[in-house]
Amino acid sequence: MTIASGSRALITGGASGLGLALVQQLAARGCRVLASDVHADVPDVLRDLENVDYLRLDVTQDADWSVARDWVVEHWDGLDLLFNNAGVAAGGRIELTEMDQWQWIVDINLLGVARGCRTFAPMFKAQRSGHIVNTSSAAGLIHPPRMSEYNAVKAAVVALSETLKHELAPYDVKVSVVCPTFFKTNLTASMRGKDEAAQRSAAKLIDRSQVTADDIATTVLKAVSAGRHIILTDRQGVMAYAAKRFARPVYDQMMRRASFRMAAKD
Repeated sequence: MTIASGSRALITGGASGLGLALVQQLAARGCRVLASDVHADVPDVLRDLENVDYLRLDVTQDADWSVARDWVVEHWDGLDLLFNNAGVAAGGRIELTEMDQWQWIVDINLLGVARGCRTFAPMFKAQRSGHIVNTSSAAGLIHPPRMSEYNAVKAAVVALSETLKHELAPYDVKVSVVCPTFFKTNLTASMRGKDEAAQRSAAKLIDRSQVTADDIATTVLKAVSAGRHIILTDRQGVMAYAAKRFARPVYDQMMRRASFRMAAKD
């Protein structure tokens, strides 16, 4: 679908990172935007934006999703774009990943997306229109070592998105899944876990990236307008995914080498 002025968009995780960049770019296009995040009060970065409303929404809470749906019905009588973007980061060696960390990331990164989809799918089906955009990661398509819980939930978001792509097609509802590699964001602030070496490595990759959240948002909105399902946002991700699909021995060798390099530093 073409993202036109006046389009109605709900974005989770809209107070920072990619979510904020999407809010800003959609608002600049003249779209009506409901930015949501876990903050009780309107974040300062959103306060002065035109065409933007704010709603506190904890993606792990069914009641918050019901409030968001009711807000959309009351104020807009429908929705055009749902960006399930809120997420957190984690990683490390499997033996250092405690089960409460698994539950935490599953609740936010996977079930938060699932809750958004199940909340608004009936509305989209009734409208016979709409576009769901789920934020996954390149880690949902390629699976480096020492990222078990993150890889697992992001792969599940890819699977959920593909399922809904087919399930909602009879109702003219589109589904996209965004799979970026490392880009400059504050995602490391949310990281949990006991594997400090893995966290330092991830933070270094994010800090060194020349790609910004604004760059990713521009690519995402262009791909959504083109109706693309899997949205790979950068050359690194395109090459890695192509290697896995078409040159699997090369891909496996790359992952194995990475694992041995990490093990040598233990």
